[in-house]
Amino acid sequence: MVSIRNVSKRFGTLEVLKDVSLDIPRSQVFAFIGPSGAGKSTLVRTINALEGIQAGEILVDGISVADPKTDINALRANIGFVAQSFNLYPHLRVLDNVTLAPLHVKKMSKAEAEEKGTAILASLGLADKVSAFPAQLSGGQQQRVAIARALAMEPKLMLFDEPTSALDPELIKEVLDAIRSLAETGITMVVVTHEMNFAREICDRIVFMANAQILETASPGEFFSAPKTERARDFLGKILNR
Repeated sequence: MVSIRNVSKRFGTLEVLKDVSLDIPRSQVFAFIGPSGAGKSTLVRTINALEGIQAGEILVDGISVADPKTDINALRANIGFVAQSFNLYPHLRVLDNVTLAPLHVKKMSKAEAEEKGTAILASLGLADKVSAFPAQLSGGQQQRVAIARALAMEPKLMLFDEPTSALDPELIKEVLDAIRSLAETGITMVVVTHEMNFAREICDRIVFMANAQILETASPGEFFSAPKTERARDFLGKILNR
């Protein structure tokens, strides 16, 4: 599904990705974890070309993300992206936020887009919020609307960049539960997260990053019970003993 080969990325003289390689198979859920500044969010954002790369190659379904000949908008139409901030249109009602892209990008009919959008919102526990404006919602509800908006494009791949980091602690669970329900559908997902229990319970593979590199890739059972590197052991010791 996603093939990352020898990718390097710099911001000026700061190297934020150093010769990173990773394969993400279809229908797998990968968690990117590690300390702040490790390069996790940058790596996720390179997958849909929100960040460029200076070296290496990224393929999504065999299509090169960095190739100038690639229609990046067409590629992004198949990749859902949910960021830390909700980025909802404040002047549009919830259902209109969800149906905007299907109407204008996929050229769905209004009836079809609204039917699909309503069903997705209902599946995320938002059936009673279709006519609300974003300002009338809690942060957790707004993030679930952002997830619904991404799903309305019927993506093959979902990218989550720390989707709970902007939320109050009591709102985190409802967003993680929404992502759990997506995992059960078999969609390919990449999640940058600091929620260790979520990563342990839901994800197929853990990718541990530090110092702009991938230091370990393992199953949750392997990683959390017996991390191979001293850096991972140190990280888990600090995170799990809070």
